[in-house]
Amino acid sequence: MTIDLKRIKAERIAKGFTQDEMAEQLGWKTRTPYAKRENGLVGIGADELGRIAHVLGYSTNELGIFFTKNVPNKERKLQKV
Repeated sequence: MTIDLKRIKAERIAKGFTQDEMAEQLGWKTRTPYAKRENGLVGIGADELGRIAHVLGYSTNELGIFFTKNVPNKERKLQKV
């Protein structure tokens, strides 16, 4: 499973937050640290994902929406059978 950065961005936009506002909510002085994470240049740690989800209005029990399943093609074919 990997973090779905597109989902994070979509949720941020849907909630009406700019990257600057997200950075401020997360306690960062500039938007750069947040933007680097949202754009995949810097990895998002578990604690950071929890804080991002909280700012977006999600509980830690709902973090699953921010992940994608990476199932290799070989396993996908087996699952269809």
